Amino acid sequence: VQLQASGGGLVQAGGSLRLSCGASGGTFSSYDMGWFRQAPGKEREFVAFIAWSGIMTDYAESVKGRYTISRDSAENTVYLQMNSLNAEDTAVYYCAAKATVPRHMVRNRDAYDYWGQGTQVTVSS
Repeated sequence: VQLQASGGGLVQAGGSLRLSCGASGGTFSSYDMGWFRQAPGKEREFVAFIAWSGIMTDYAESVKGRYTISRDSAENTVYLQMNSLNAEDTAVYYCAAKATVPRHMVRNRDAYDYWGQGTQVTVSS
């Protein structure tokens, strides 16, 4: 599975961005998907998860209520709508995929098999 993340950019604090992650080379509808981010000097951290069915989602506490993950199987794309952005959201954002992520590991980056190249999100204060 090849993943291509896009949609990052520079935005002012309080603004919004929508990230996209396009998938190819696999059966997208059967893959669990996640978003992670990595700020300079920090480890890559979990942001959001959506199950293959789209029914189950999970969010990091730091983004809950501000971010929304969704997927469009017809477009083979997963989205991350980010609202009320602040400087702490500045990072490279990565999408990830795995056929079945054990539900106790959805926040663990080691659980995912495939990764996109990352897209930079910069929030100016």
